[in-house]
Amino acid sequence: MPANNTRDTVARQWDLLKELPTIGAGKTVRQLTDKLNALSFNVGVRQVERDLKQLRGSMNIECNDEGKPHGWRWIKGASRDIVAMSLPEALSWQLVANTIKPLLPVSLLGALEPHFCEAHNKLTTLANRHSAAQWTQKIRVVQPSLPLIPAIIPPNVLEQVQQALLSNQQLKVSYRKAGATEAQDKMLHPIALVQRGTVSYLVATAFSIDKPLLFALHRIESAVVLDTLAQTPEHFNIDEYIAKGGLHFGGGELLELEILVEPWLHDILKETPLALNQQLLLIDKQYLIKATVANTPQLQWWILAQGDAITVLQPESLRTNIKETLEKTIQRYR
Repeated sequence: MPANNTRDTVARQWDLLKELPTIGAGKTVRQLTDKLNALSFNVGVRQVERDLKQLRGSMNIECNDEGKPHGWRWIKGASRDIVAMSLPEALSWQLVANTIKPLLPVSLLGALEPHFCEAHNKLTTLANRHSAAQWTQKIRVVQPSLPLIPAIIPPNVLEQVQQALLSNQQLKVSYRKAGATEAQDKMLHPIALVQRGTVSYLVATAFSIDKPLLFALHRIESAVVLDTLAQTPEHFNIDEYIAKGGLHFGGGELLELEILVEPWLHDILKETPLALNQQLLLIDKQYLIKATVANTPQLQWWILAQGDAITVLQPESLRTNIKETLEKTIQRYR
């Protein structure tokens, strides 16, 4: 039998077994046939009957002939421990593997890896026959900024950091700050792990400082989980921390931003606002935008990236910083 036919048969019988109930009178051959055809297997009643009779010889299933039409079901008390991932489940697992796999604790990844492999095999088997199986080949996540190669994190470091987070224990690390030539030992109280673009950051407190700090994982040269429990700042909330600009290297300060923008940038910000309270105003044929935003270096980088399409009006301190930066930039090109 050709390999493709064999894979189709296995995939069909997999889904057929999953459709069989464990209680009740069972499902009729017609019901099972309709279900398989809804999954694009394109089979007839006779083929499903043959599949069921073949599977009855090796699986704990039975035909309930007490009524008509007969129903097929699992034998009472029989184990259903079979690999039978549905197409939607396979798509979900594949998306998980593609997007958040780098953030999963190593200790949990081993248990989930069989699901990732099963999802890949399921989608590969159905790829030529079911358009939905090709979904993961038709979606991608692309960063709007200049693409950079992800920083490399030592596997043993990642494992220790994740273990410390899971067990809420302190972490001793050898950390090299940006621009430094040598690493320094630090005692950290891990709080959260966040992926920001191509860089993973550990949110933690250090020493006696109660303020959360960011530590890039690729700058941790070694890490050891300690027996001492970590102390999380009281009332700390990771979502609030991010919303206030913590992952954009800010100090949690908010500012009232007022900017004049060109029409094309106005259209973009109309569809994707800077903040929930953003206001769009047309004053003297100029587009004025007001919004409450986090005061972070990321904000300044974004403003500078817009070039001559934006003018900062308020606050005055931000306007001055942008002006001085642009003047220095011009000097470099002279």
